[in-house]
Amino acid sequence: MKAMTRKTKALRYLGGMSGHGFVTHNGEMLAQADFDFDGYFNAGGGVTVCGEIHAPPKVLKRLFGRSDLQLLTERGLVLNLSFLDSTLAPGSDVAHVDATGQLPTALADWRH
Repeated sequence: MKAMTRKTKALRYLGGMSGHGFVTHNGEMLAQADFDFDGYFNAGGGVTVCGEIHAPPKVLKRLFGRSDLQLLTERGLVLNLSFLDSTLAPGSDVAHVDATGQLPTALADWRH
């Protein structure tokens, strides 16, 4: 039996991105939020981002788990948000997310 070789594509860390933005749905602003993301480049999939959004607990509770939200950053980027956790701890002011969308591809656009 021939051993199968598996090709993996290495992720390259681009850096961080943080700031302030607005969580929106269909262009309507729902809440303000701060964000702190780390960006990675994968040759097969482009730029991916994971990190956190921060907002008051009442706000996060209202937003948590939805799959139709975007983050409009102060730089004008529109990012699609996906919550990573299945539950939000009571009183939490932070949620873990993945983000896709208008992500910078140049290394210079990321904080190192």
